[in-house]
Amino acid sequence: MKYKGVIFDLDGVICHTDKFHYQAWKAVADRIGVHFDETANNRLRGVSRMESLDIILEDCDGLLFSDSEKERLAQEKNEIYRSLLMQMDCSHVDEIVLIVLHQIREHGIKLAIGSSSKNAKLILNRIGLHSLFDAISDGNSIERSKPDPQVFDLAAEYIGLPASQCLIVEDARAGIEAAVAGGFDSVGIGDAAHDTRATYCISEFEELLNILSIGD
Repeated sequence: MKYKGVIFDLDGVICHTDKFHYQAWKAVADRIGVHFDETANNRLRGVSRMESLDIILEDCDGLLFSDSEKERLAQEKNEIYRSLLMQMDCSHVDEIVLIVLHQIREHGIKLAIGSSSKNAKLILNRIGLHSLFDAISDGNSIERSKPDPQVFDLAAEYIGLPASQCLIVEDARAGIEAAVAGGFDSVGIGDAAHDTRATYCISEFEELLNILSIGD
């Protein structure tokens, strides 16, 4: 078996919290009078919180914010976002995702999370999947977010495998770029399925089993 570990991005792959991110950023943007819509929100996929804020503030009509003010805005967004996450439970995970994850584990392949989110553990606990993963590398573990490969490098280190034996599953182009930079093979799903840098591209989560040579 070529791959002994699979490292998953969290949001957009294992579960979907896009609407909560959008609602939280929208609340902050509306309060400070900055235009923000779903098109702008698409630019934030796979990007860290502070980098997301910088993108949102690109068109702020001359408004200037100090670093400390930006920190407060990012914290405000995160507090709103975390309150919205409390709505999540196991119903926010597709059944096919659960089936695939359990089949992968049954074949002795290690599972890890490689997410830039600082709320990854909270989300995993809310949806009941924390114990399913052998390791979690998230925004609390890293200094550099995607497209830097640090979050994937650490995930591989945590499960004791070299990059050559790990497969990254990503829905963001920044994540695919990070995988390439770290020397990992990658699977693009969702938006990332159109990224030619991905080793494999899939439209359905269960196609991952074919890549891993796991049959029925």
